[in-house]
Amino acid sequence: MSEFQVFSLALEDIEPFLDRRRYAAFVPVRLRADVFLREILSKANDFLPSGGGSILMDKPFERGRNPSETRLHFVAAFGALADQLVGKSLSADDGVAGHVYRSGEPYVMESRDSDPNFYAKFDETHDFRTSSIIAVPIRIERTVCGVLELVNRSDGRPFSERDRQLLEIFARYTSVFIENLLDAQRANEMARRDDLTGLYNDRFFHHRLTEDLVRADVVSSSVALLFLDLDNFKDVNDTHGHLAGSQVLKEFGFLLSKTVTAGGATLARYGGDEFVVILADQGQDEALDTAHRIQSAMRETTFLQGTYTWTERPVVWRRDLTCSLGVAVYPDHVSREGTTDLKKNLLLRAADQAMYEAKDQGKDRIQVAEPIPVP
Repeated sequence: MSEFQVFSLALEDIEPFLDRRRYAAFVPVRLRADVFLREILSKANDFLPSGGGSILMDKPFERGRNPSETRLHFVAAFGALADQLVGKSLSADDGVAGHVYRSGEPYVMESRDSDPNFYAKFDETHDFRTSSIIAVPIRIERTVCGVLELVNRSDGRPFSERDRQLLEIFARYTSVFIENLLDAQRANEMARRDDLTGLYNDRFFHHRLTEDLVRADVVSSSVALLFLDLDNFKDVNDTHGHLAGSQVLKEFGFLLSKTVTAGGATLARYGGDEFVVILADQGQDEALDTAHRIQSAMRETTFLQGTYTWTERPVVWRRDLTCSLGVAVYPDHVSREGTTDLKKNLLLRAADQAMYEAKDQGKDRIQVAEPIPVP
């Protein structure tokens, strides 16, 4: 090649490979995985000049029960076939990469003709000749998630033990980077989420509502807001205690996330047993349809049934749980005049007042807001 070039998947295509869970928090920073993986391969080639190299990773939620059901995907590569390899995959049962992934141990192929892990089919289908391979595992904590591999040392010599030690250094850099990236993503997500329900918290809700209102003004669109309150929620706490109440909130948060599937929707716990739903680019009809689906889902759901860690005996809650909903739409019920902060507060007030009217009218109802004049 006249110019050394490293290829990788685009950043958005790499994200599924990083959808893993970590336990500690780290300073939330924005890290470019695609740039870093290309840099790792470039530096590895500087120290161990090779005809080609690649980083392969599994997709954590596509792992099979055995290697034959698991795929290793080329997320970054350099060399003559790099542009063709990126995005392709091979079975974790195949080749040196598969062996390293399964065993978790580094590997140096000394002879292609006698090596039991050499995968000849690759050369046959890609018009390529592999003479030497060195590969090391990439880990997240103790779990192997991928492989860093170099092929055909540029000087024609086989890879050595010293080469293996050098490549392991780059694999460790890659592992640390991925761990830090996951920690950063998790810390960032935790700052947005309600600990109990997993929905967004009120701080992020206010931020998102502001963003959606600004966008609605720019593109002359609308924003619907649903304000929900669980009816007679106090009865759960009085009957079974506050831990049972927390369980109901968890179950309702799950129901809400499964029921409201509109693109761009934001679901949040506002506080206590109050929840809010932002429906960007939707009007009153769409908002009412969503509200009715939430009520229908609640009527079809039996809450607080079974055995839980906070009680020694099974819990059976025999009464139905319902919710009252208020619906307000910008700019139908709140004028486009005034500051964004003012419009946000007025929209919240309109939806909140509508929700209380629904409760006053007998609960388990949906009430549309009345227009609120600009002060």
